[in-house]
Amino acid sequence: MAGQNASQEGKMARAWFSFMDWVDERFPLTETFEYHMSRYWAPKNFNFWYYFGVLSMVVLVIQLLTGIWLTMSYSPSSAFASVEYIMRDVEYGWLLRYLHSTGASAFFVVVYLHMFRGLMYGSYRKPRELLWLVGMAIFAVLIIEGFAGYLLPWGNMSFWAGQVIVSLVGAIPSIGPDLMEWVRGDFLMSDITLNRFFALHVIALPLVLVMLVFVHIVALHHVGSNNPDGIEIKKNKDANGIPLDGIPFHPYYTIGHDLPAIMIFLFIFFLVVFFAPEMGGYFIEKPNFEPANPLKTPEHIAPVWYYTPFYAMLRAATFPLFGIPAKFWGFVVMAGAIVLPAALPWLDRSPVKSIRYKGWISKVTLGLFVVTFFVLGYLGTIPPSPVATKIAQLGTAVYFAYFVLMPWYTRVEKTKPVPDRVTS
Repeated sequence: MAGQNASQEGKMARAWFSFMDWVDERFPLTETFEYHMSRYWAPKNFNFWYYFGVLSMVVLVIQLLTGIWLTMSYSPSSAFASVEYIMRDVEYGWLLRYLHSTGASAFFVVVYLHMFRGLMYGSYRKPRELLWLVGMAIFAVLIIEGFAGYLLPWGNMSFWAGQVIVSLVGAIPSIGPDLMEWVRGDFLMSDITLNRFFALHVIALPLVLVMLVFVHIVALHHVGSNNPDGIEIKKNKDANGIPLDGIPFHPYYTIGHDLPAIMIFLFIFFLVVFFAPEMGGYFIEKPNFEPANPLKTPEHIAPVWYYTPFYAMLRAATFPLFGIPAKFWGFVVMAGAIVLPAALPWLDRSPVKSIRYKGWISKVTLGLFVVTFFVLGYLGTIPPSPVATKIAQLGTAVYFAYFVLMPWYTRVEKTKPVPDRVTS
């Protein structure tokens, strides 16, 4: 009996290998798997901060799948009513909607943490400049994608927040009014505007986002992953050309590192979905349970939480310059705050990459930057006041100073010696 089982298993194995040979002759499946997984040598000292890259991929899949199912029941011509239909009449429609809305917030949580890891360990430094730029492009597209999706429920907060953000385009000198009309597709926020953002949200931007993510992964596996020490493991190889401080990404990281993190993340994610999907009005604001009404302005207009740091910087610009209104300068400040991190590869002049070996100035400024980002995020959720505006202006100055002064303080501070091999 044992001999028959072994013979049967041998036949199945030979059939499988024959099938794979047939596929590999026509498509580089095994070669691609080995290049990106089983023979991709990753540093052996990944830590907690290296979970968020794969978690962003998990959330992207959640958003794409739930988004496809939601579009099957959503109609831009009756947007608010169709969302209510999904929530009340579509079988498990409420779950799909909450998975998607919670996934939007989860996306920005993991992306912000992923970017913070890049700031800590210098993942934007040579040879990863292009990798960082592609990542920043993903972030910019994600911001536009999130804003487009935020309008689709066509609740009262969606309508008025969209009105505020779109009207910023009108502050551009000379071309502003015409450009604003072109963006809206109408003289006012209307169904035409909603149709435009629907097309962007479900077709154009997801295609661009998936393409950029693919390029990001290809670029990452070409130059290799960074690590907490900021050491290039490709510089130390054995006789077979294998990095001495590297281990195969699969199965060591896919099974032993990433899979447990994905399970824990999904556990927390579903806790939020089932028990706090609105998160006290931070994930879904209370005015968004009312249909859009151009005659009823919400008591306080603010975007969803993941935009509030940039919104606080927008509101911090309260005075005109060179005869140009403050509204335009607020738009410039907000856009600059989003784009400026792309210049990090050329702003950081430190001889070391990782925060572990940088001087105390870099550590203090990074900590101050993070605290400022949280403070600005809170200020963006509350109504404006003279005190809040002053704090936002100070926070905006600190935010930009972190980048503008980086060429100076990273060059003058004392750094620690970097080891030749990665540490545990």
